[in-house]
Amino acid sequence: MYDHLGLHVGNLDASVTFYTAALAPLGHILCTKDETSAGIGPKGEPALWLYHAPGQSQGGVHVAFQAPDHAAIAKFHSEGLKAGGRDNGGAGPRADYSATYYAAFLIDPDGNNVEAVCT
Repeated sequence: MYDHLGLHVGNLDASVTFYTAALAPLGHILCTKDETSAGIGPKGEPALWLYHAPGQSQGGVHVAFQAPDHAAIAKFHSEGLKAGGRDNGGAGPRADYSATYYAAFLIDPDGNNVEAVCT
């Protein structure tokens, strides 16, 4: 449904570090970056745009990324923690969502809830 998503971030470098580390296990890379923005997604297809906006970070946004398997979700969580994210729910089944829902959750440097999921 969506072509891309943009987030205002308070510290572009910290956000790029977090998202490139956390999303690498899901097949996403840093596609482009300048002084004011960065685009992350599959090679040549940035779908997550980070815009440097000191004092204007949104926080409270929930973004969920599809993962290919449970191992990628575990790696998303561990790499995201190493890159400055905060734990908001480790990798595991979420039977209250559905019988096959498996996910992990992190809080990014701006307070957004970031999820990796496969069903």
